[in-house]
Amino acid sequence: MPELPEVETVRAGLAKHVIGRRILTAQSFHPRAIKHSSIAPISTVAGAKITAVKRRGKFLWFELDRDFTLVAHLGMSGQLLLQSSNYPAQAHLRAKICLSGKWSSGKRSEIRFIDQRTFGWLSVELAKEKIPTSVAHIALDPFEAEFDLKAVISKIRVKKSAIKPALLNQEIISGIGNIYADEALWRAKIHPEIICEELSDIEIKKLISCATKVMQSAIAAGGTSFDEQYKNVNGESGYFSRSLSVYGRAGEPCSRCRTGIRRIAFANRSSHFCPRCQR
Repeated sequence: MPELPEVETVRAGLAKHVIGRRILTAQSFHPRAIKHSSIAPISTVAGAKITAVKRRGKFLWFELDRDFTLVAHLGMSGQLLLQSSNYPAQAHLRAKICLSGKWSSGKRSEIRFIDQRTFGWLSVELAKEKIPTSVAHIALDPFEAEFDLKAVISKIRVKKSAIKPALLNQEIISGIGNIYADEALWRAKIHPEIICEELSDIEIKKLISCATKVMQSAIAAGGTSFDEQYKNVNGESGYFSRSLSVYGRAGEPCSRCRTGIRRIAFANRSSHFCPRCQR
């Protein structure tokens, strides 16, 4: 968390309000708020104009009228909130960017980076063909026009691992995390521990289609929120948790067959699945 739908919700919210604005000042307040590989301190972006807000998988970045970009990764609990400059500072405020122009209240507008667990970061980076350095190794996600479904199927098909870690591998297909992997596997009726080589091209294609559709639905619902850690740019929670079929529903009946949903330990995470529907 956050996964592609949550990051896309944040990106879209930012894009509505910040494109065309100039960055007046940028400050960081925590040593881990700025990625260690950042080519410059965050204050470097002062004076730059935001020309676009882009996303790939779980990565988000601001294109600027400069030869560098400002990248953001929300980690486990990161938030990018749009607030007035007179709003009280949050306990976990890690950085803030003051923008040109004002809200209807007449107060200066700010992007505030809040991160309770400090796994997220901001980074000033160069870009090659408009893709920042830290995003270069990340695979395309299913919502990008250049996404090559056949190539992704081929990569998964030859894997000797279980299907779930392949689905979570951001260098094969990006944006899918634990929540939407469980939901996609349930929709496709595929067990999370089945070996990739045992799946047909048709089954993998169906799985990717299910992942894309469940993420589309999550985007429409503003993402998935279980606690106060994920919020959109206005500080509001997403509502897709109400539509989850298996994730976080261990012991509850499967909506298809009424068998109890199981939760198993999985690579320092957990997997939720129906033992009857997903064999």
